Amino acid sequence: MTDVLLELRDATVRFGDVQALRGVSIEVRRGEAIALVGANGSGKTTLLRLLHGLVAHRGERHVRDPLARQVMVFQRPFMLRLSVWRNLLIALWLARVPRAERARVAEAALRRVGLQALRDRPARALSGGEAQRLALARAWAVRPQLVFLDEPTASLDPTAKKEVEALLEGFVADGITLVMSTHNLGQARRLATRIVYLDRGEVRVDLPTEAFFSEHVDPRADKFLRGELSWSLE
Repeated sequence: MTDVLLELRDATVRFGDVQALRGVSIEVRRGEAIALVGANGSGKTTLLRLLHGLVAHRGERHVRDPLARQVMVFQRPFMLRLSVWRNLLIALWLARVPRAERARVAEAALRRVGLQALRDRPARALSGGEAQRLALARAWAVRPQLVFLDEPTASLDPTAKKEVEALLEGFVADGITLVMSTHNLGQARRLATRIVYLDRGEVRVDLPTEAFFSEHVDPRADKFLRGELSWSLE
């Protein structure tokens, strides 16, 4: 079986008069942790959604392993007006996990993210960090091979960020492939095996993490790393 789970070839996305992505070609390989970085408006979230199959596009998108389950964790995960426990059970029902297995899997997911004590709390009453951990529990519970994350620690306090990063490190250790967008370069360096730098809808750099931070292969990427590109409008 190929190590490539998913690939784009010359993919372009437009929203009306705005060209959000242009000519993007990228492969996602099994076991990678990919960080999508770039200035605001560079196309990170659009690329993430395209990889997950959520936006119309021109070009080619191929799922190379049709048996690989993929899930997406959004920056502000949606919670049903139900308890933490019920949110998990519904996720498992939607994923067609057999009824007899749902309670066991849900318990394991709560233990994995440290939310056992909050199982009966309304999910919408959770703190930001707790809600993100519940979103990760829902993702982990369905046993995905590929997880997409849009700014998974945005607006979280330092403690919550560390908790979420620790969970993501555990996902990678379990062999789950991650693709995440992030503005936090320290986080990208800690978690990612590969960095994809986007600028004005184009992939300008795609390198192993240490090479991205040490090799000066693109002047726009260098300006971004120096903090000189906060918006991708230049």
